[in-house]
This record gives sequence, C-alpha cells and structure tokens, in this order.
Amino acid sequence: MAQKDRQQKDLQESERSFRLLVENVADYALYMLDSTGIVTSWNIGGQRIKGYAADEIIGQHFSRFYTEGDRASGKPARALRIAAEQGRYEEESWRVRKDGSFFWASVVIDAIREDGRVVGFAKITRDITERRETQLRLEQIQKQLSEAQKLDALGQLTGGVAHDFNNLLMIISGSLHTLKKGMADDARLQRAVSAIEAAAKRGAALTSQLLTFARRQSVNPQPVDLAERIESVREVLGTGVSGAVTLAFDIDRDVWPVTIDISEFETALVNLVINARDAMPNGGTITVRAHNHAPADQPDSGDYVVISVEDTGVGIPPDVMSRIFDPFFTTKPVGKGTGLGLSQVHGFTHQAGGTVRVESELGKGTRIMILLPRAKSKPQAPRHRSTDTRGSGTVLLVEDNPDVASVSTSLLEQLGYTVRKVSDAETALREIERSAVDLVFSDIVMPGKMDGLGLAHRLRELRPNLPVLLATGYSDAAVNARGDFPILRKPYEIHQLSQAIAKLPR
Repeated sequence: MAQKDRQQKDLQESERSFRLLVENVADYALYMLDSTGIVTSWNIGGQRIKGYAADEIIGQHFSRFYTEGDRASGKPARALRIAAEQGRYEEESWRVRKDGSFFWASVVIDAIREDGRVVGFAKITRDITERRETQLRLEQIQKQLSEAQKLDALGQLTGGVAHDFNNLLMIISGSLHTLKKGMADDARLQRAVSAIEAAAKRGAALTSQLLTFARRQSVNPQPVDLAERIESVREVLGTGVSGAVTLAFDIDRDVWPVTIDISEFETALVNLVINARDAMPNGGTITVRAHNHAPADQPDSGDYVVISVEDTGVGIPPDVMSRIFDPFFTTKPVGKGTGLGLSQVHGFTHQAGGTVRVESELGKGTRIMILLPRAKSKPQAPRHRSTDTRGSGTVLLVEDNPDVASVSTSLLEQLGYTVRKVSDAETALREIERSAVDLVFSDIVMPGKMDGLGLAHRLRELRPNLPVLLATGYSDAAVNARGDFPILRKPYEIHQLSQAIAKLPR
C-alpha cells in the first residue's frame, strides 16, 4: 500500500512539474483545447504572444485567435477536423492578438485520444513574424539580384551586338562617302544614297541608345557650360515638337557647369522632350529648366545641378511608373517608339555620376529631373580652328576588321594622309620600331594580349610625343580611358575623323 501511495505521489509530482514547465514556457503558446475547440489551459507564452491572461481566455473558443475572414470561411473548424482525422494539423498564417494587431504564426494542433476517441487537442503557436519579414526581405533581395543579373546579361549581349553592328555601320557610312564623290551628277543615285545614309545614321543612334542603356558607351566627359549647351540645341528641340505644343525654357543664368559627354547629354534632352511631346496628344506646354541646388540640410552631399523637362500631359499611371526606365518597355503604338529613350536617359545620368527622379500625376503631367554633380573645373573656351580639313603625314592604322580597315584607309587617304595598316597591337609596336609614323589611329577592341588602350599606354611610355587617336563602337575598356586618350566613336564620318585628328596634341 505504501509503495502504491508513493507511486501515486511521484506521478502527481511529475504531472505538477510538467504543468509548471509548460505554464512557464515564454516563447511558445502551449495550451489545451477540448474536443469542440474550447481553451482548457493556458501558459505564460500564450499571454505574451496573444495578450490574453488565463482567466480571460480559458473557457473561450480558440477561433477568436483567427482573422475575421478565416472565421467566416470556417478555417478553425477545418483545422480541428484535419487534426482529428490525420492526427496533426500544421500551418503558417495570420493570427490576431487581444489588441487587434496581427502576427504571423506557426501553428501545430495535435489530436489527443483516449481509447481511440478524440478527447481534445494540444495546440502550439509560435510568433514568427520577424522571421517571415526577414525571409520576405531576403526574397526581395534575391529578386532584385536576379533582375540585376538579367539586366547585366542583357547589357553584355547588347554591348557585344552593338560592337559588331557599329563595325557594319562604319563600313556602310564610310563607303557611302566614297560613292557620293563618284556620282555627283546622278540625282537619282544621290537620293538613293542619301536614303541609305539616313538609315545608317538612325541605326547608329539606336546603337548608341543601346550602349548607353548597357552603360558600355565610350564617353568623353568634359566640363560644360550647361546654359550654353542647352541654348545650342534649342532649335533642334523645337523641331521635335508639333504646332500644338509650346516649348518653354527656364534656365538660370548662373547655372553651374557639369562634367558630361556632350553628345549623350543632347541625346538625353531630345529623348525627354520627345517623350513629353508624345504625352500631350492634344497639345500643351513643355518646360525645360535648369537650376543650381546646394542642399543646406545635407552639406556632405555636395552641390548639384537639376535639369528637368516638365509637361502638362496625361501623366504616368502608377502601374507603369516602376517600368519606365526598363529597356524596350514602351506604351507607344508599334513603330512609334523603341522603348530605349528613357533607358538612355537613365544610363547617361548614372554614367555622369547623377540620378534621375520622376514626379507625375494622372491628368496633370510629368516632370523628369536629371541631377548632376557640379563640375570641379571650369569649361574650356572653344578653340577656333582652320576650316582646312586636309592633312599630311603617315598614319599607322591598327584595325583587325579588314572591311573597317579598308573604309578607314579610304577616309584617311581622302584627307591627305599616307596609311599603313596592321591588325593588332603587337604588330603595331614592331612597325613603329622599323619606321617613322606621324599618328597612330587604333581600334580599342582587338585580338591578342594587348588591346588598343594598352597599345596607347605603351606608346605613351615609348614615344610620349606621338599622337594617338582611339576608336570604338563599344568597350568596357573605353570607360577607363576617360581623360587619358581621345576616343572617336564608330561609326564616324570623314568630317568627324578630320576634327578628331585636328584636336590631337602635337
């Protein structure tokens, strides 16, 4: 009898210890339900997570922890039924605290059986809101990384295609110049050649937009008087708008200079004005502004210039806003837009060290702002040069594409130069050792261990006074050549080649 009493006492002590353990677990809500879902026990974890004291919740139905929508759909009863049939029910979903706030819960319901009959349920609830938010942030970061990798892959593909495409355009445009000289008296052929020439220029412009999107455009940044530059393209911008659209300018007189690639800036400005025009099918006003901004509340952020293009058009829908800078995305009809205009603006701005901001309201218009850092040096005064484009001397042409080399040779010879051709940097160095040349004109992208930029740096060591002009249609290496060597973009025309040579230091 004494042994039986001792066993009974040990059992009661064990049950008491277990109950104390369960009641004092703070990180989990551990409680019991009867067979209908009424709460029959409660622990401190339940109070911490759900906000109810034991005397507030014992005797109440557990469905009060569910959202109103879940209760309306019968989810609490369904959870008990599944637990009774399968022995366990598990899920993650929203639950409601006493104060009405929501938390993301991990829930386990185990059926308790006696003699094969369900007599109740053991329920464990854990607040995993923080873990879920961390997981969602991680998923968002992974999504952004995936998108960035896709854009980078697209950029690499774009750059590679553009490199080959620019070489083809170089052959077309260079050959056209030779054809035009030989048929000056044939008006019909002149018109045909002019049409081909216009198409080649359009192709070059499209390729330039692709490269700017890919941020692989070879740029020649320089300090620029912004007011003067905008004034110089004012007429061009005016021709891009229709009679129903008014183009206005509001440029501060003392607007600071910025360091930009002039051609890319002008292209970006034209793209913004054309987009603004298309956003006003019934007419309206486009205002081009430029003003200085020195943020007093952010002294470490530096001074910058704001160039904005504002329209009074239809505005940008919220669901479109996040995609306006995506390459090839356009809301214009087929044939009316490439979807590269705003991506060019985005690419140019970031290459120049700036940012783009957009403000838009449906029915009231859009303002796109380009924020560029203030230049650290002043713009150089324009140098007046002789109109005589003829040259003399020997040019060493370094170009691995035979057709491009042939066209470039023809253009150089038309300018009066003697041309020697080689196909790689190593051969160019040997040629310079053997005989004198007056100028090296080299493509940047070439086969072999040394590209055109490497050749230029090597020549600077060996022959510091030898002028070097580089050419490229695309190159990551060209970005590293900023300020070191002049770069002529493919496809180039004879007057551009002549001007680039004339600007070389002698």
